[in-house]
Amino acid sequence: MLGAIGLDEGQESAYRALVALGAAEVPDLAHRLTLPVPQTERALRHLERHGLAAQSSARQGRWVAAPPGVALGALLTRQRHVLEQAELAAELLAEEYRAEAPEPAVHDLVEVVQGASAVAHRFHQLRLGAEKEVCTLVSGRPQAGTGTDDEAEDRAPVRGVEHRVVIEREVLALPNGIREASSALARGEQVRVTSEVPTNLLIADRTLAMVPLTAHGAEPTALVVHASGLLESLTGLFEAVWRESMPLRLGAAGSAEESGGVPDATDLEILSLLLAGMTDASVAKQLELGLRTVQRRVKGLMELSGVTTRLQLGWHAYERGWVAR
Repeated sequence: MLGAIGLDEGQESAYRALVALGAAEVPDLAHRLTLPVPQTERALRHLERHGLAAQSSARQGRWVAAPPGVALGALLTRQRHVLEQAELAAELLAEEYRAEAPEPAVHDLVEVVQGASAVAHRFHQLRLGAEKEVCTLVSGRPQAGTGTDDEAEDRAPVRGVEHRVVIEREVLALPNGIREASSALARGEQVRVTSEVPTNLLIADRTLAMVPLTAHGAEPTALVVHASGLLESLTGLFEAVWRESMPLRLGAAGSAEESGGVPDATDLEILSLLLAGMTDASVAKQLELGLRTVQRRVKGLMELSGVTTRLQLGWHAYERGWVAR
């Protein structure tokens, strides 16, 4: 948590322990942290350089913690100043770049990224750099660095970045498919499902896009597309797939109790997955329910809706607002 101000995990643990104790000698602190004494001493010296700890003047060999409100506040202020200066430098460099190349050449509109590490790094850069919206297509054929469960996405809703994701139905059948989809929904992302997506795709703020170039098994290579007619086409592709996809609704399976006249959370999960095109058996497997339980619940939904076919049930679900298009 304090890595942003230059502390590693061991140093942060040492500071937290010192704050809890108020003051401690090195052997006692090392025992509490289950660390060797030399490593504990190095951590304390690092904290001392950052103004977070000091040796006691009253008792030799004893260390005391600096008040967090004052010490951490000063470090955070300094870090904010550094970030502000970096942001200013980035703006100036961007202005210089625009001034030097008012009409970008064709080769400046796209860049080829090769290698698994480079592709993953560029992919995360695009997501972390987004300020407004990230649009993603996720197929059942994963590419390097194109997963959905990522720290950048975890922080995106906090930063106010909207996420719209379309996943291929096959993804839900993967071992962690339902769990990752549920996590995405819990983060506030909008998730839809379709039978097939044409390609993995990421679009950040409608100004940059990333699409894989290589087939599965070959060395990962991706194309990063800047503002251009090609980017507009990729954006149009995403919007077309988004419009034709089914919204996904998931919750904690079996966590809600049935109530008269209203489907519970598990009913809605089952209904959402069925409307996404999954079979009864696949739904039962993914939600860890018995096949008979799934079929019994579907029958209950049909009785609740007063319909006789599943097609009618789907239409009725839209009319009642149980699922959204």
